[in-house]
This record gives sequence, structure tokens and C-alpha cells, in this order.
Amino acid sequence: QVHLVESGGGLMQAGGSLGLSCHGSDNIYDINDMGWYRQVPGNQRELVAMSTLGGRLDYGGSVKGRFTLSRDTAKNTVYLQMSNLTPEDTAVYYCYANSVRYKNGFFYFTEAELWGQGTQVTVAS
Repeated sequence: QVHLVESGGGLMQAGGSLGLSCHGSDNIYDINDMGWYRQVPGNQRELVAMSTLGGRLDYGGSVKGRFTLSRDTAKNTVYLQMSNLTPEDTAVYYCYANSVRYKNGFFYFTEAELWGQGTQVTVAS
């Protein structure tokens, strides 16, 4: 009924660049925070970048200066531009949104947290 759709990802050589995008389903009319996490098997999911309701951009320490997050609030979409990739950036990247307000038929709902299905990013050395 409500979901996030990710695109991008794939295989890249170290030092290269890659972009990810994520958009919410058409029935979403508002979102508070929206951004990206990533996860390596056996590890906890970690913050990559987040755009907050107040317009702040937060980045995980390992990606600061290399990754850039942008957001189109009207389209409920975020874009993550990843540059100077290293093998340590290899992970499954998950789109995330919180306080997702959406409409289903005549009714309005709020989803506290919503995750995308994940997209694999692999950086070869």
C-alpha cells in the first residue's frame, strides 16, 4: 500500500562514482526524514545520509565529504551521489523514511518508519 522504491547501485571500481535514488509511492503526501542506511552481512545497519524535516543533512562519519544527499520534497524523492568509492562502501543500501503520511482510498494513515527493499552496491578494488 505504501512503499519506497530504490534504483541505482551495482558494481563500480574503487575511486569511481555511483548514484542512488529513492522515491515514495504516489499515495504518500508527506514525509519527515528521508535518507539512506547501509548494511554489511553480520553488521548492524548504519546511517549513510539523512535529510531531516528541518532541512538538515546528516552524514555518517565514513562518507562525509564523499557522498552527497539531495531531496525533492515535492516528489518524495532522495538522491545519493557517491564519489571516491572504496571497497569499504560495499553494502546493501536501504532507503529510509519516517512519519510517512499517506492516503488509501478515503482514509489517511501515518507509517512511523518505512524501508526500501535494498539495493546492492559493490566496489571492487
